[in-house]
Amino acid sequence: MEQYFHLEERGSTVAQELRAGLTTFLAMAYIIAVNPAILGNPKVPLLTPIPMSALVTATCIGAGVMTILMGLFANRPVACASGLGINAMIASAAAGLTGGDWHAAMAIVFVEGVAILLLVLFGLREKIMDAIPVSLRHAISVGLGLFIAMIGLVNAGIIVPGAGTPISLGAVTNPTFQVGVIAIIATLIFAALKVNGSILLGILVAVLAGIPLGVTTQPEGIVSALDFSTFASPFQTDPAGVMGITKVLLNPTLLIFAFSLMMSDFFDTMGTALAIAKPGKFLSEDGKVENIKEILIVDSAAAAMGGFFGASSITTFVEASAGAADGGRSGLTAIATGILFIIAAFFAPLIAVVNTAATCGALVYVGYLMMSDCVEIDWSNILDGFPAFMIVAGICMTYSISDGIGMGFIAYVIVALVTGKVSKIKPMMWIAAAAFVVYFFMR
Repeated sequence: MEQYFHLEERGSTVAQELRAGLTTFLAMAYIIAVNPAILGNPKVPLLTPIPMSALVTATCIGAGVMTILMGLFANRPVACASGLGINAMIASAAAGLTGGDWHAAMAIVFVEGVAILLLVLFGLREKIMDAIPVSLRHAISVGLGLFIAMIGLVNAGIIVPGAGTPISLGAVTNPTFQVGVIAIIATLIFAALKVNGSILLGILVAVLAGIPLGVTTQPEGIVSALDFSTFASPFQTDPAGVMGITKVLLNPTLLIFAFSLMMSDFFDTMGTALAIAKPGKFLSEDGKVENIKEILIVDSAAAAMGGFFGASSITTFVEASAGAADGGRSGLTAIATGILFIIAAFFAPLIAVVNTAATCGALVYVGYLMMSDCVEIDWSNILDGFPAFMIVAGICMTYSISDGIGMGFIAYVIVALVTGKVSKIKPMMWIAAAAFVVYFFMR
């Protein structure tokens, strides 16, 4: 085990890795309930309704299998699950474009995943990451830190839509708000006292505190049966006997939609990898993520497999940074998380008691850790500073990793052009900026 995972070299132990894997799982566990709720939304009438039991199975097995593969292949504490945002696009826009056929909707995900995988295998995705200026890499890390913290605060109802303002402070009397605050305080206390597993302990304290407050609900059951009816979705047929994959490949509109999903997946993972690498200690001084090629290969394959399983696009999860911050340093953390997801497929009702408010402290604390990259950006230099600012502000204010990165890339090209520093723009940055312009107009 030591020879494969290099635990001693990375300053870790088996116990530390397993604990970090549990922390990551608990931070991500909400997806087990949320993803089926989005894909099975009754307000989006599908041609053939997807059984909720099948969506739970697909979500758990898809996340489990791809996270285990990430641990084995990339050997980093990176975890995968169905991506929020993309699943909403699939449940709404894609459902409309496919005439309500969920087989075709999942085929769109499968096609975009295969396309991204080809780009990785040809080295394009890694070359784009290498072409990103160091200042922008640090900005992505800072932006992700704020984004992660914001996710935690929103999940706990501490940040809510305002009355006449985009956002506002939530109601202190709201039990969910109170559980979120307890999670932050507990995590902070454990971290300040340098208690091992401070993030995991913060989650557990919040779950327990949520019982008398009515936030941690009683499970509706313990064991759930597995339902594999969504597996091989792209190759299943509609009532007319047409496979979902056939519909996509023969419809230019659906192919364009797949490109839109690909852009989101393409750059979200870049940002997420940076977010996990920082606390996981596999980010170099110049902002490069170690083992990035292996991470991108598994992530790209996961996108395709998400469509195959019927779980929407599976991608690297930014919440995995909680496990990295809790001591995860190798693929053993990811393997532990993946095994827990597979076990959860049988015990989904029980796992559902870990509410999103309970993970608020973990995400806010990870956001704090990632702010240290601010000092690595030369804010006095407009070529470095302004695009970096656009990334930091854009990721958080648009609530989208890819949108924020796109705003920063385009800003970098514009500033370099007007300041006569075109030579600093690498060819792949030109391509990425141009692709983002197309992507934004397609939105």
